Amino acid sequence: MLKTFPLAAALAVFATTAFAADAPVVTGKLGEETYLMDAGTHMTLYTFDKDEKGVSNCYDMCAANWPPVVGDADMKLPAGYSLVTRKEGYEQVAYKGMPLYGWVKDEKPGDMTGEGVNGVWHVARP
Repeated sequence: MLKTFPLAAALAVFATTAFAADAPVVTGKLGEETYLMDAGTHMTLYTFDKDEKGVSNCYDMCAANWPPVVGDADMKLPAGYSLVTRKEGYEQVAYKGMPLYGWVKDEKPGDMTGEGVNGVWHVARP
């Protein structure tokens, strides 16, 4: 599946599905940059340097600003993707063991304003 979203300066975000039709994450491309994005909103996803493989360390205000990508325990994920159980008891999607998050200050698909925030947030890349 290929979807195009117009952006400023005639740039486009292209999404290709990485999972089944109900998957929470897709791979996107903006110019030459390939990154992970939310399948529903096509917003950029991020990783957090203070997380550990298989463990989220972003809770409370952190999670309010960096919403975790929620998964379902029955979800079939391709190689490289997994689910991390958060302390609240729900599942969070991870890539190569690192939990994935959105960023509340991104306003439209293709925004990557979370890159480098506090030196610990980075655009998630396949």
